[in-house]
Amino acid sequence: MQKIILTGPESSGKTTLTQQLAAHFQTEWLPEYAREYLQNLNRDYEEADLYKIARGQFLQEKKAIEKAELADENRIICDTSFLVLKIWSEVKYNRCHPFILKQLENQTDAFYILCGTEIEWEFDSLRENPEDRDKLYFLYKKELERLNAHFLEVKGSPEDRLKTCLKFLSEI
Repeated sequence: MQKIILTGPESSGKTTLTQQLAAHFQTEWLPEYAREYLQNLNRDYEEADLYKIARGQFLQEKKAIEKAELADENRIICDTSFLVLKIWSEVKYNRCHPFILKQLENQTDAFYILCGTEIEWEFDSLRENPEDRDKLYFLYKKELERLNAHFLEVKGSPEDRLKTCLKFLSEI
């Protein structure tokens, strides 16, 4: 099973690229569980919510993998990962729940696509860091390097990013 994970700072085009890849490969894509969780929270989130989000993401990924295997599909495309939760937690709370760290370390078979920040930031009530995207981008890149993860950096227009991704994915 090939797991393709889109990652990077908020408003960097992850969802758009995820949807483009899913359409190209004619497969479903796995949305960001945090968005669903936070939209239904009815209060400001707290540090403990990040663990709950991680558990929900874990279960959602598990179901998606099982569904893909039953359908004889060989890949899933994820609009987020435990890397996002780790960076979010460390930036916001200066620590990260062990469950998140363990799941991140276990994703050794994933192919990451790190989205650049040149796409204009768009307001969304769940977004918090319009001024820190470049700093966050380098935190993502540094962590992917630390993990010795297989990843591709994408920049430019949505069309350029898609072309770059398709070339990369055809070579792995």
